[in-house]
Amino acid sequence: MTSMLVLAALTACSPKAPAPADTVPEPESAAQLHERLLVLDSHLDTPANLSKPDFDIMADNPSVLGSVQVDLPKMTRGGLDGGFWVIFTPQGPVDEASYEAARAAALTRSDEIRTMVADHPDSFELAYTSEDAARIAASGKRIVYQSIENSYPIGTDLSLVKTFYDRGVRFIGPVHFRDNQFADSATDLSAGDFGGLSQLGEELVREANRLGMVLDGSHAADSTVDDMIALSTTPLILTHTGVKAVYDHPRNISDDLLRKIADDGGVIQINAYGGYLEALSPTPERQAALDELQTEFEGISPITADAETRERYMARMEEVDASFPPPRSTFEKFMEHLNHALDVVGPDHIGMGADWDGGGGVEGMEDVSFLPKVTERLLAESYSEADIQKIWSGNMLRMLQQADAAKETPLPQ
Repeated sequence: MTSMLVLAALTACSPKAPAPADTVPEPESAAQLHERLLVLDSHLDTPANLSKPDFDIMADNPSVLGSVQVDLPKMTRGGLDGGFWVIFTPQGPVDEASYEAARAAALTRSDEIRTMVADHPDSFELAYTSEDAARIAASGKRIVYQSIENSYPIGTDLSLVKTFYDRGVRFIGPVHFRDNQFADSATDLSAGDFGGLSQLGEELVREANRLGMVLDGSHAADSTVDDMIALSTTPLILTHTGVKAVYDHPRNISDDLLRKIADDGGVIQINAYGGYLEALSPTPERQAALDELQTEFEGISPITADAETRERYMARMEEVDASFPPPRSTFEKFMEHLNHALDVVGPDHIGMGADWDGGGGVEGMEDVSFLPKVTERLLAESYSEADIQKIWSGNMLRMLQQADAAKETPLPQ
């Protein structure tokens, strides 16, 4: 899609050429507006699919809600110009051997992203700065920023942060489902919390600030987010989260924390992961299958298990999902989260990170081809074109610009 975004503002589209004096222009539709806007998503887990033999980023792959939702044809239909392609590593044991294995996996995932771009140079381009986005979109290519979800692969060697920065990583989140060497997780309720960031986590924040990387508070405990706000020289982004006021889940944030992030200049990107949007109850048949799976893997967590066991677990989980599909949330519930967040802090601090190919997607918005529906609804809610541009990309590009402008700035003593 050719972007009409004025880069200097990062939040507004270029005006159209004036219509001849003797004609009355047809009103622009929501779909036409959506096509003109620079549309980015802050959390694309699609790199997890790149090494799969039955997946082709250039093909219109059969959609599978939660796991196969992004490819070039779907991006084209949905007006998705690109976004942040995620280097995700599951949390494992915090020891040197496990760090080394996780580091190798993360570097391989980054290689796969870069190979996708190298193999299709007419369709994709790596992006490094906020200014790159509009230029790449105007050339007709899709924008490929990189992000790290879970800094576990860095181990205790913070020089690796620069290694990933040099590869193009610009968003970095310290933690995932479990506490790790850097921070407390929102979903790890075990004893022994740091109370937020560990000392090593504080050093990670400083190094990210020094390099000009945006810190991602998704998956972090509230105490960790508080520590990150207090320590970071630049605002935080939460690349894929929801709001507790709509559904009280540990992965979601309260209105008070929402305001605190916004007051600091930060941005919250609303996800579309059904289990975080509302309480979903499985059918009795699915619950029985899940109970059988639990018995089969009794005492084993797929998050901390070795790679072979995790693969067996995921294969069995896919069998359960195929036979007894999980309950689904809806587009209306996603919009309820998005509208609530907008009501609380306004369009300067909200965006979209649906967790595509990482479990996200809902009935009525099954893959990225459905994204124009969001623009249509925002227009119906009386948001302006400038507001909608902020929500789709302007806010996160501002975050990139701020982090880059502040890099190498020493922290106040």
